[in-house]
Order: sequence, then structure tokens, then C-alpha cells
Amino acid sequence: MKSMIRYSVAALALAAAIGSAQALTLEEVKSAGYIQGATANEVPYGYMKEDGTAAGIGPDVAIAVFKRMGVNEVNWTVTPFGTLIPGLKARRFAFAAAEQNISPERCKQVAFTEPNSSYGEGLLVKKGNPKKLTTYADIAKDPSLKVAVVSGANNIDFLRAVGVKDNQIVIIQANADAPATVQSRVDAYAATELTVSKLAEGSEGVEQVKPFTDPIVNGKPVRNYGGFAFRLEDKELHDAFNKALVEFRKTDDYHKILTSYGLSDESIKAAAAKDVADLCAGK
Repeated sequence: MKSMIRYSVAALALAAAIGSAQALTLEEVKSAGYIQGATANEVPYGYMKEDGTAAGIGPDVAIAVFKRMGVNEVNWTVTPFGTLIPGLKARRFAFAAAEQNISPERCKQVAFTEPNSSYGEGLLVKKGNPKKLTTYADIAKDPSLKVAVVSGANNIDFLRAVGVKDNQIVIIQANADAPATVQSRVDAYAATELTVSKLAEGSEGVEQVKPFTDPIVNGKPVRNYGGFAFRLEDKELHDAFNKALVEFRKTDDYHKILTSYGLSDESIKAAAAKDVADLCAGK
């Protein structure tokens, strides 16, 4: 009975810390025995399986890292991609594990860890690629073409950077809506290469553009670097997780998680070679 009382008190303290403006600490999380995390339903970055458990690059690595930190339970919330940062700032959960691209704009709002993954861009199109698209810039060349993007995703920035107009862009709420949207009202769906690949595998009537050329922005091919997001005020918790993540990235277990979801050795090495400070500075 005493242990149940201690757990309840710790859990109440954790809930109070999450729900108030005070910083959430690792000690509070360890005392409660769990932490509240969030992901978006985007295979393979982060999603919920039919049995109610979380999976994907972000959740799998987060679970492993927190275990190394003495936190054996993560309670997961699924939320649309575009609400991850607002929900984190509103203290509805303690961290986000959805492999969000680390960008200067996002770094103003949340504290990112060192990169956990890297990935390029992709296009989902109707079977046979009737518009013969090979890159985002092809959409800009024909003002009649429409392209879908999930709400909150930075793919829209890359589209705009190569000349795609806002009246060509259709915003959808979830990646799962992309195949039907491509078949019914747009010419393509812009997302990361792995997202597009997984959608193409599980849907009829659509395919991934191959070969695809990553868009050139500021003279360089676009490459995304995904990380975990924490609240700015939760610096101690963020720093502890970040330190444990950097150590975990050196292990075979880490490599197995990422490759099991389709990341190449080149992409894993590219993520490890980048610093979060440089990404937040736009370098």
C-alpha cells in the first residue's frame, strides 16, 4: 500500500509539473515512473500500432533512451503533426518524438536534441506518374498542377523555395489521407522519402516518383534532420535526454532500430555528423 501511495503522489507531482509553468525535471519523472510523450501517425517516423503501442524511429529510440535514464514507461499520445509543437508548449505532454525537421523557426519555439535521423524528400503521384514529375521544381513549371502537404510539415517551405505558388498547394491533416487525395484532387503529395515509400507500399493507384531529385534550396540539395523536441523551460530534462541520446547513437541497438525502418547507413552517418546548434542557426 505504501508503494502505491508513493507512486500516486509522484504521479500527481508530475501531472502538476506538466500542467503548470514550472520546469519538469528528470527527478520528477523518475519519481513518477513514467513520462508523457507524443508522436504523429506517420510511418515510419512515429505511429501507433493496432495493439495500442507506439512504434517508429522516434518512439523506439525514445523508449530505449529513457530506459537508460531510469524511466521505464512512456505513455504515448497521438496528435496531428501540425499540433505537436503547440501541444508541447501547452504542456499536454512532456516531449515529442516524431522526427520533426530541426529548423531555425522551430528552434525558437522548442528545444531540440541532437539529430536522431536524416532523410531526403519525395513525391507520391498517381500510378504511371502521368505528369512525369521528377522533382518539386517540376510543379512550379505548370501553374495548373496541385500538390498536397500535411499540415505543419516543412515540405511546404521547400516547395515555395523552388517557385511553387500557394494557390497550387493543398493542405491535408494526415499522411494517411494522401493516397486518396492524390487520386481525387491533386497531382502529387510532397513528403519525406520514407513517408512516400511507405504510403506507396500500402496503397493502390499511387506510386513513389523514381528517380527523384531533391530540391535545391540556397544552392544545396535539401536534407532533413529529425530530432526530439522538449519545452524550452525544461532544460535539465532536455539536457539529460540529449546526453543519453548521444551515447545511445554509438550502440548497435541504435543502428538496428534505424535500419529496421529503412534508413540507410549513409543517412544514419549524415545525422550523426550534424550539430543541433548549426541546424538551429540555419547552417
